[in-house]
Amino acid sequence: MIEIKNSIDFIYKEQKELSVFGGVAALIGWDQMTYMPKKGAEEKSEQSALISRLSHEKVISDELWRHIKILTENENLIKLSDRDKAVAKRLEKDVEKARKIPPDFVNRMAKATTLSYQAWERARKEKEFKLFSPHLEEMIDLQKEYCSYINLPGPKYNSLLDDYEEGIRYEKIKEEFDFIKKELTQILSKITSSIIYEKQQKIDIKFSEAEQKDLCNFVIEKMNLNPERSRIDVSTHPFTTSIGNDDVRITTNFGRENPLFSFFSTVHEAGHALYELGLPKNEFKNTVISDSPSLGLHESQSRFWENMIARGKYFWNYFYPFFKETKPDQFKNIDFDSWFTYVNQVKPSLIRVEADELTYCLHVILRFELEYDLIDGDLEVNELSHIWNEKMEQLLGVRPNNDSEGVLQDMHWSGGDFGYFPTYAIGSIYSAQLYNKLIQEKPGIIDEIGNGDFTTVLSWLREHVHKYGRLMTADNIIKNACGEGLNSRVFVDYLKQKYFDIYQL
Repeated sequence: MIEIKNSIDFIYKEQKELSVFGGVAALIGWDQMTYMPKKGAEEKSEQSALISRLSHEKVISDELWRHIKILTENENLIKLSDRDKAVAKRLEKDVEKARKIPPDFVNRMAKATTLSYQAWERARKEKEFKLFSPHLEEMIDLQKEYCSYINLPGPKYNSLLDDYEEGIRYEKIKEEFDFIKKELTQILSKITSSIIYEKQQKIDIKFSEAEQKDLCNFVIEKMNLNPERSRIDVSTHPFTTSIGNDDVRITTNFGRENPLFSFFSTVHEAGHALYELGLPKNEFKNTVISDSPSLGLHESQSRFWENMIARGKYFWNYFYPFFKETKPDQFKNIDFDSWFTYVNQVKPSLIRVEADELTYCLHVILRFELEYDLIDGDLEVNELSHIWNEKMEQLLGVRPNNDSEGVLQDMHWSGGDFGYFPTYAIGSIYSAQLYNKLIQEKPGIIDEIGNGDFTTVLSWLREHVHKYGRLMTADNIIKNACGEGLNSRVFVDYLKQKYFDIYQL
């Protein structure tokens, strides 16, 4: 038992230090994407690389692996408490995977991603893909090298997917996405042929940055995002990062005069932050359990708040008056029904983060198909901009005028995040399933939402999703909450019910 006790103490000590390293790495990344001076990129890449290398060396150390194997031996595993058993088994899977990756690769990847991000920012600003394409080629080569180390069965892409959505495979995603693509394009065709669509117009409203900030601060306060454990800042691309157990940062962007972009992006990122702050702490603090089991499940929390809650009619029963009070002159001819319809207006667009709820997943599917072809197919980087534009026209009937509206709009590939994009659509599916179950269990919740009270909503998510962390897989958490795993038909039915009503189809 002394040997077991020593091993238990060791793995918890190492996880605590790894948690600290993770917080430092997150802080470096947050700084890079918010307030870092432009010329700080090279030194920042060295800092990031050092933290990544030190973390990786700690994870793959022979000593840690030896203690893990002691604890996971059958005769020892049965002697562990439920807590220690869960931590040891989860840690074994993570470390076994990490030990496949050479430290030199981790160092090269960290340096490359920092410089790649800077190149992406410049290329996006100058609307010139060729400024970024050499870095993207390097990213793809590094991703293929990574796949060779992980080496899961099937397409190389499976090894990338597994990092974000453990256990899911390309074939399953393709099956779900093919169904969604077919259904969404049919729904979109019906909507764009409708009389209401032909007559719909953009509502031209303009809020100052200060007015947008006030609304964003107001909505996250109503969502019960604790200001003593979080903060909101500005970045080119809104994101959420966790610096520590009580330090979660979200960002938005006030660059547009229309307040809906900053408002919805804030709600979206606040959904991520609430999940981060609701993950199991206490006995699981600073362990591998206190994390999300998948980015799809993480995304379900942000999409849930952004779409199911903040684009719903009951939500606007409460928030519409505040928008109207902010700019009464601009809203004098905009009644509630017109505003609600505008908030949910379907309009195929070029930019993913600005896409309406219906067409959003088509943007995701486009990226999924392209990155699969870059990794497992014969698509070359120099063809990417053209193919992107072709696919946009096929799926959404719009074509980018420049690379910033097209292939350069997302930062993900600059960071080597291949396999990430599918989680956005998976999250959308999960969010519809969770909302459907919430309404079934608590039909009176819509009245609470209409009064600006989201306490029960958050409590329900805490109980059915947040509290599990990585004690279960994402699929099992959804099965436990909803009675079934990933089901894109629930998502499509939700969209049909909502948008057929709005467009009177």
